[in-house]
Amino acid sequence: MVVKRPTTIKDVAKKAGVSISTVSRVINDSKPVTNEVKQRVLDVIKETGYVPNPLARSLVTKRSQLIGVIVPEVTDTFSAEVLNGIEEISKMYDYDILLANTYSEKDIEIKNINILRAKQVEGIVMISWDIDKDVVDMLEDSGIPAVYISKTTRDYDIYNVSINNKSAVKDMTNFLLDRGHKNIALLNTTYQISNLADERLTGYKEAIVEKGLEINVDIIKSCGPSFDDGYMTVKDMLESKVDVDAIFATSDEAAIGAMNACFDLGYKIPEDISVVGFYDTKFSKMCRPKLTTVKQPLYDMGAVAIRMIIKMIKGIEIDEKKVELPYTISDRDSVARM
Repeated sequence: MVVKRPTTIKDVAKKAGVSISTVSRVINDSKPVTNEVKQRVLDVIKETGYVPNPLARSLVTKRSQLIGVIVPEVTDTFSAEVLNGIEEISKMYDYDILLANTYSEKDIEIKNINILRAKQVEGIVMISWDIDKDVVDMLEDSGIPAVYISKTTRDYDIYNVSINNKSAVKDMTNFLLDRGHKNIALLNTTYQISNLADERLTGYKEAIVEKGLEINVDIIKSCGPSFDDGYMTVKDMLESKVDVDAIFATSDEAAIGAMNACFDLGYKIPEDISVVGFYDTKFSKMCRPKLTTVKQPLYDMGAVAIRMIIKMIKGIEIDEKKVELPYTISDRDSVARM
């Protein structure tokens, strides 16, 4: 089998009957050429399928048209849906994305920042569960525009996109209370992030106390955000025979795990126990019953972050450094009226 050699800029120049520098000027629109020559070069590029070398092009234009995106886990539903917004808007502005996965490891975050700098990205969107000061300082020192999508950005003077987690948890807790639930278990799925865990717990407690009810520490649980975390936490809790009429997990996946634990122990949802989640990922609409959840605008978070980055790259002033997007409650089938 003969492997076809890719077309080079030299091949295009020869076929179009012009110099290599003329082809470069047409591709990069760096210096004027006649309309006739420009069209001839473009016709040859189309005919041959020539793809310009992005590194060579960036040396001429001083622009890489690359934006780095750092995520804690590429398979996580939160990251995946935020990435949809980032990718779609970046394409609209002719930017390409370089994706880096960190597995929430600080050392890997730092390594990936260095890699993205070497690739001459023009901006970086950092999605992280827990912002680290060393990482913030490193990005600021790099001079690369950066926007953070994280739950722990409030302690830093950085560009970020988020929602008000305390208010969201309080509103969902009130949603359950208003439907007659009194024994609402909280699965606080952010035990690795103390500030966020405290914010969400505060929102939950405020709603309970304002309704004149007592806080039951036996039904407040810290766990991870995965399906298995929710399943095992709820299984252990229900087997201990605590009185629960609703479960609020601050992760859709943990909430779905909680529902499965209820089913396996003979409880019906929502007839016996109501279950609600957080984020409104695609899984919340795929499970049965469909999950009532806090709808966090994940796509919009990505879209807003990438627009902020592009404005920063172009030198356009940004009105708000910290953007807080609205959330809603998606009322579906997993909550009963008591």
